[in-house]
Amino acid sequence: MPAISQLLSVISLPELLSQFLLVVALSFTIGLELHSYRRANNQDLGFGTTRTFTLIGVLGYVLYALDTQTLFYGAGFIALVVFLAVYYHSRSAERLYSLISPMLAIATYLLAPILATFPAWFSVLFVVTLLLILGEKSGIRRFSDAFHSAEMVTFSKYLIMTGVVLPLLPNEQVYASHITITYYQIWLSLLIVSSLSYLSYLAQTYVFKEKGIIFSGLLGGLYSSTATTIVLARRARTAEPNHRFANAIILATAMMYLRLLLLITFLGHSNEAGQLLWPFSVLIISSVLVTIYISRSHKNGAIETKQVMIRHPLEFRTAIVFALLFVLFAAVTQTVLTHYGHSGLSVMSFIVGLTDIDPFILSLMAGDFQVASTQVIAAIIIATASNNLMKAGYAMVLGRNRYAYIAGAWLILLALISFFYALLML
Repeated sequence: MPAISQLLSVISLPELLSQFLLVVALSFTIGLELHSYRRANNQDLGFGTTRTFTLIGVLGYVLYALDTQTLFYGAGFIALVVFLAVYYHSRSAERLYSLISPMLAIATYLLAPILATFPAWFSVLFVVTLLLILGEKSGIRRFSDAFHSAEMVTFSKYLIMTGVVLPLLPNEQVYASHITITYYQIWLSLLIVSSLSYLSYLAQTYVFKEKGIIFSGLLGGLYSSTATTIVLARRARTAEPNHRFANAIILATAMMYLRLLLLITFLGHSNEAGQLLWPFSVLIISSVLVTIYISRSHKNGAIETKQVMIRHPLEFRTAIVFALLFVLFAAVTQTVLTHYGHSGLSVMSFIVGLTDIDPFILSLMAGDFQVASTQVIAAIIIATASNNLMKAGYAMVLGRNRYAYIAGAWLILLALISFFYALLML
């Protein structure tokens, strides 16, 4: 469809003709998809053939173009709605309650004002959405069946956090002279972390639920590589020895680097993200290559597919803890820089890496600490290296098999490489 609009613009057709042809093409496509949907599902959806929907689109366009006040178009819309209401009433008497054809007819009739009001790409996107809703019936049905009612409550909380609380927060400095962050920055950082974690949670719960241990490591790493490592190591200890546990643990850490890059970028620190892109990319690619080598050198049978359960990312308690840690790390960072300088920041980065690095790194990005960009980058790399050491300990102590040791050894190597790189920057 985008090719159609581009072709019409290239050959310089009159605007009236080009819009008419685009409406015909889009209406015809909707009719084709409905006919295909009816045939594939063997359902009686009522009226509507490809020609019918094309005529509805053409009629809507002609009536819309007849006068500037759209009186004819409005009358036609009312007539169409009345006809569809009468038609649906007659169908409901036969216990046939499908609204697909009537709703598609109204959507097709609306193509003319949509095309006149919005760019051509929006009209195409509008029709593509209709086509996807028709063509992906089985996938939508499976998702609807699997969707828990409690998830809607959670999604409502997310909307309140983003659409209500965030705009109301003042972009003023927190009530403390030595804390250089604002209330808005704290909540924005929380929302960015929660959004990424929430997407990972939804993907793991509804999309890749039965995709195996490797997907658990990838998606869990987007949420928390530390928590995922602990869960995988414990399972590796009780399950049959399998190289996939080592791969999953390694990939969870690789996703940690990707998560940090995304978080820093979303907060608007593109310069720091650009400086971290090269070292983090090397660590991610090398981790992927190691997992490929492990898979080729260790052939194990399939293991039981069991989802790695992660804590829901939008829990109120989790949000409060994150906000408190954010403020705490901002205050401590300012104090350390004031009394101990850059060397103190490096030591603090190592210590923080043994806990939760996200609040520290995001507070470091948000605060105005009067520190050089290279010092900030070095602190982030040191924190990730220290965090890898902690995860290596978890993997080896909790896993206690050769694959857990392999994963732990690689995490230690990543930590050593990171420490060396940070040392070169300082």
